Amino acid sequence: MTIAERKSASETRIFKAVFPNTTNHYDTLFGGTAMLLMDEVAFITATRFARKRMVTVSSDKIDFKKPIPAGTIIELVGTVAHVGNTSLKVLVEIYIEEMYSFVRQKAITGTFTFVAIDEHKHPIKVTE
Repeated sequence: MTIAERKSASETRIFKAVFPNTTNHYDTLFGGTAMLLMDEVAFITATRFARKRMVTVSSDKIDFKKPIPAGTIIELVGTVAHVGNTSLKVLVEIYIEEMYSFVRQKAITGTFTFVAIDEHKHPIKVTE
């Protein structure tokens, strides 16, 4: 499988409902919860691409552009953005969907870096 085919096949999409137990005192999704969900989607994307043990080594940048209100649906989309020798970068975007309309907006964007490791936790090549 080519790198482009692996990137396409590893795209990950997860939907969640935003309930009050995941919101802050402003009744919007707690930032830490958003980051947890983003790292999980990034991990799944990286693992699906490499089919190796992957570990997060950094969250390079996370931009919170819109608050995510309780009572909405979110879609998290993970895509492989860059492939290196032992590491790869995953872009994760969170979209807000209103439950009772077709309104959809991008709310959060973040990039996560992962390293492939062997059973001794040493870095190995991502694509071999």
